[in-house]
Amino acid sequence: MPYTPTDYNPYDFANRRHIGPSPREMEAMLAAIGVPSLEALIDETVPASLRQERPLPWVPLSEGDLLARMREIADKNTVMTSLIGQGYYGTITPPAIQRNILENPAWYTAYTPYQPEIAQGRLEALLNYQTMVADLTGLPVANASLLDEGTAAAEAMVMAQRVAKSKARGFFIDRNCHPQTIAVIETRAAPLGIETVVGDPATLDPNTVFGAIFQYPGTYGHVTDHTETIAALHAAKAIAVVATDLLALCMLKEPGAMGADIAIGSSQRFGVPMGYGGPHAAFMACADAHKRQMPGRLVGVSIDARGNKAYRLALQTREQHIRREKATSNVCTAQALLAVMASMYAVFHGPEGLRAIAERVHSMTERLARALKAAGAVVSPAAFFDTITVEVGVGQAGILAAARAQGLNLRKIGTNRVGISCDETTDENTLMRVLKAFGIEGAPPHRPHLGFPEEMLRQSAYLTHPIFHMNRAESEMMRYMRRLSDRDLALDRAMIPLGSCTMKLNAAAEMMPLSWPEFGALHPFCPPDQAQGYAEMIADLTDKLCEITGYDAFSMQPNSGAQGEYAGLLTIRAYHRANGQGHRDVCLIPMSAHGTNPASAQMAGMKVVVVKSAPNGDIDLDDFRDKAAAAGDALAACMITYPSTHGVFEETVREICKITHDHGGQVYIDGANMNALVGLVKPGEIGGDVSHLNLHKTFAIPHGGGGPGMGPIGVKAHLAPYLPGHPETGGVEGPVSAAPYGSASILLISWAYILMMGGPGLTQATRVAILNANYIAARLRGAYDILFMGNKGRVAHECILDTRPFADVGITVEDIAKRLIDNGFHAPTMSWPVAGTLMVEPTESETKAEIDRFITALLAIRDEIRAVEAGEIAAEDSPLRHAPHTVEDLVADWNRAYSREQGCFPPGSFRVDKYWPPVGRVDNVWGDRNLSCVCPPLSDYVDAAEQTR
Repeated sequence: MPYTPTDYNPYDFANRRHIGPSPREMEAMLAAIGVPSLEALIDETVPASLRQERPLPWVPLSEGDLLARMREIADKNTVMTSLIGQGYYGTITPPAIQRNILENPAWYTAYTPYQPEIAQGRLEALLNYQTMVADLTGLPVANASLLDEGTAAAEAMVMAQRVAKSKARGFFIDRNCHPQTIAVIETRAAPLGIETVVGDPATLDPNTVFGAIFQYPGTYGHVTDHTETIAALHAAKAIAVVATDLLALCMLKEPGAMGADIAIGSSQRFGVPMGYGGPHAAFMACADAHKRQMPGRLVGVSIDARGNKAYRLALQTREQHIRREKATSNVCTAQALLAVMASMYAVFHGPEGLRAIAERVHSMTERLARALKAAGAVVSPAAFFDTITVEVGVGQAGILAAARAQGLNLRKIGTNRVGISCDETTDENTLMRVLKAFGIEGAPPHRPHLGFPEEMLRQSAYLTHPIFHMNRAESEMMRYMRRLSDRDLALDRAMIPLGSCTMKLNAAAEMMPLSWPEFGALHPFCPPDQAQGYAEMIADLTDKLCEITGYDAFSMQPNSGAQGEYAGLLTIRAYHRANGQGHRDVCLIPMSAHGTNPASAQMAGMKVVVVKSAPNGDIDLDDFRDKAAAAGDALAACMITYPSTHGVFEETVREICKITHDHGGQVYIDGANMNALVGLVKPGEIGGDVSHLNLHKTFAIPHGGGGPGMGPIGVKAHLAPYLPGHPETGGVEGPVSAAPYGSASILLISWAYILMMGGPGLTQATRVAILNANYIAARLRGAYDILFMGNKGRVAHECILDTRPFADVGITVEDIAKRLIDNGFHAPTMSWPVAGTLMVEPTESETKAEIDRFITALLAIRDEIRAVEAGEIAAEDSPLRHAPHTVEDLVADWNRAYSREQGCFPPGSFRVDKYWPPVGRVDNVWGDRNLSCVCPPLSDYVDAAEQTR
């Protein structure tokens, strides 16, 4: 028999590693669907009139080649010691946190904790974060993170307007705020009609504003007690916001002690690398009276069905899908993974360690100021924590160049000053190099001197909860992080079939470069010649995304999908203004749209007009046409999702785009469902003018337990001049995020994904995503009604299971979701876009075996519902109502109407590797009635349990 070499390529990342089903498994799945080939299925699913003509061209790289390419790019970045400050600082990530959190898929592949029973680990970590922020700011309530300091400041402004009793339209901005923060606030204020004033707090007239924000310490180093100014604001019924620094607050008087209503800032310097701008967890804390107006997510404490303590997301009625254009903000993703890192940094160091780090940073700054003054330099301010400013006159360029020769980046301020910010990484050698750049040899001795008045020293205790006083031996820290991750269900354990969220593989090779200092240690405002690797990566990623989408330009600035929506709508508004049509302000949005769509439109200063859905889930074309005509020359835009939010490729999308364009509007295509388009359909070629791409969905950035995300926007050429600008990089329009390229470091993940998949691999991934969804629909049809199919009976990359009929016998969609936990699955998306349904998106990364296990679980659940329908068991006695089942249920006295085995080991669940939820069904009503958003004493849990007995 002649020798025949194998044609198997073990280095084919797309087909051997990323795409789950094997070719043989695909054949079986296609047979179950009833189509002869994958191409035939795509032909029945995606309208031929929309298909792109040319395939995506680039060839794939193997994992080894990818890492070599990444190393080549990394070497083009120059890692300097950054003393620029301005909200970004060098920090030391404890290796235990880097390895066990940042590099651990149990943490970075988890989803937002909307199902609290399987998210108790990250919820505890986020509660620790909230407690840390509340303690350090001196305010009683904190949220579970926002996107960055600039956008947190903008959110605080809008929140202040909502809660202030003052009727003034003005908002005061301290001139000592970071320049990027001022710019983001001004961008947010303009479409809302808020009048911003930037100035010296000494000149503030409280009667002319509804609120004010102060930077503490200031961007140039000033440490100022704002107590009297805040009291004057309160007398005028205005709100005081303080942008602050958590490390500084380990030494300085806290904002709460000054009377601040809201405190915001970034937790980046708590162990999170600068990453050329992100991702970093911003924080917000507020007075108790304002907690129900706070944007973002709050982790609260509740109890489960047995009265045991349980964590959950609190105040869920604020979610955008419920409040839509009346939502308090459009915040959707947070920075959960980075908030977890920051919280673990606080646990790792405890209050004593944080105080020691703060004192060391301050001591280095004080010694530096003393040496410069002794040499005759003019140093300001008189009171500082970690930042000083030096008058250098015409010698500015020489000083900056001398510093760079020493491997240092100082901050250029105006034409005659330089700024210097010390941080956790500043050591004796750094100090001597800074002084050498100024022509000074040696360093002054240590002295216990303060660089600010002694009355500004913090008097109150912080981080008093026992969690911040645990034994900090690495063995104990490692076990604590492991215990928390074991309480969660993440993608490393099981499929997470969430509709419109695309929980696909986040490959290890894509994640590895994030830990490299060449990418992590760069300051976002470093000189451009030191970030040539980043520039090359961003340029190539831009080119490839333009090829994928059919757009002509991209902005990488938006650091979440909701930020992308907002940025895209601002781009449209700017375009209309530039063409003398600033009066256009109507935005047509279908009823089925993502809730962030109307919220973003409202924030962009647009009037939302809702378009009806047809019975089959499509946009009602007649209603759309009528409302576009009614808007007339006021029509600014429409926002549509394609394929539709109902999981169908609508045949009328080109007609919708044409109607909008005929009335002078622009078409915004939400990129949430791009996983059904890549390689098949280009939104920029079917009529779209702008789209955001959820890189944390389609392009493999992991969800991180609720963030980070990235939402860059692509636009056609006529909109390109109106993309977001930035104070550091220029541009006509204002910024929407604090850093020029948003969370730049995680762009590496999507770039790596695109390079390893190649054009053919990306296209095949889209096809298999559609295959997996149609396979689930075919297998479940008959047991569940499948809502909203295309003309040929196919769904796109997701399908909707109608569970509403089961309510007739007392079984709710929540019962099914909680029962799936017993099978070891995260539930699909509940009650959206249709209340009482489950939206399933399997993604291309799931194998047939895992999909079959999921189908087995759903079929078994259907059998349990049939038993209720037949009267064999009452709904309240069924395993569905008691789900999820815990180990405590298993070992306790059993007096239920079904067996232990049926309750705890249903079909589809693993026996040996069974996932046991740490708590039973969480009582949301109890949690909202007894709202607690910081770590409570253990006695509170005992009292709660007693109340339920």
